[in-house]
Amino acid sequence: MLLSVIIPVYNEELTIGNIIDRTKTAMQQIGLKYEVIVVDDHSYDKSLEVAGRHGVKLYTLKEHLGKGYALRAGFAKAKGDVIVTIDSDGSHRPEELQRVLTPVLKDKTDLVIGSRYLNQKNVAARKLNAFGVRIFNFLIQLLTGTAITDSQSGYRAMKRQILNTQRLKSGGYEIESEMLVKTAKEGFRVAEVPISFEQRTYGRSGVDPMVDGTKILLSIVLAYVKG
Repeated sequence: MLLSVIIPVYNEELTIGNIIDRTKTAMQQIGLKYEVIVVDDHSYDKSLEVAGRHGVKLYTLKEHLGKGYALRAGFAKAKGDVIVTIDSDGSHRPEELQRVLTPVLKDKTDLVIGSRYLNQKNVAARKLNAFGVRIFNFLIQLLTGTAITDSQSGYRAMKRQILNTQRLKSGGYEIESEMLVKTAKEGFRVAEVPISFEQRTYGRSGVDPMVDGTKILLSIVLAYVKG
């Protein structure tokens, strides 16, 4: 059993080193063979330099293309039987990797999503983002019958079989929706576990609620109609 942890990064020099170190510590505690893959989306800060000092497999895109492209590049390089994705901005806690991984490792499900909203009373997410997520959740449930509380979470664990059946096309933040719709449509089991979530403390999010929200809506429909 080999676990692959993919961390996409774009201009996160202040957090990426810490996230890598905590991820490696968490994986060592789990006790299975693992690899950490960092994909730099052509950052213009020192993210690439910082990540390179922390003993990971490091790849960089030749130009800034988006989170979807970075994840797809990571998926292409990953050798693991189980693939994990985690954000690099510090909003996800690597210490919760065990929680996210366990249902997949015990073969209780095929894809686990770490939900910011499951059993959480206070979520530090902007109201506009939370409202958008509810719309996306509703549309995904309407089309696939899969009820999810946090369809846009980037904290996930999945069996390699899922990626083997999909031809992902998304270049931006809509990749989470595309993957989820295709996974549910293909009959794989999907589950959620509650995770902690903290709004980033450094830098600013690259998400544009209107532009990226529109792309996410389109990706949900296209993933369902075209597969």
